Amino acid sequence: QVQLVESGGGLVQAGGSLRLSCEFSGPTFSYYTMGWFRQAPGKEREFVSAILWGGGGGSTAYADSVKGRFTISVDNAKNTVYLQMNNLKSEDTAVYYCAATGASLIVSEMARGSNYDYWGQGTQVTVSS
Repeated sequence: QVQLVESGGGLVQAGGSLRLSCEFSGPTFSYYTMGWFRQAPGKEREFVSAILWGGGGGSTAYADSVKGRFTISVDNAKNTVYLQMNNLKSEDTAVYYCAATGASLIVSEMARGSNYDYWGQGTQVTVSS
């Protein structure tokens, strides 16, 4: 069974930075697509970023709202995906979820939550203005 454990959330002032981590454990696949989604109170879950991991892949995707501020990366040795979040805004406040699938998603497929099979428990990010 695949397990995803997020960490790194917290309270930060607007303009500040946080780095979220998602440690991955479980069966080994040739490829993984790892994604970050978020859900703010009273809103639907939305896509944040994703990365294709394995087999020389590395394609990434970002929501327009975070482009230029957030960066997704992978540490293969630690089986961990990171989301570096800079210049945070109050509208970034949400619970952030890590998601994974053993499928090799193309960029146009990465934003769809239904394409992911495994989800973490979420980590709260609160940005104060």
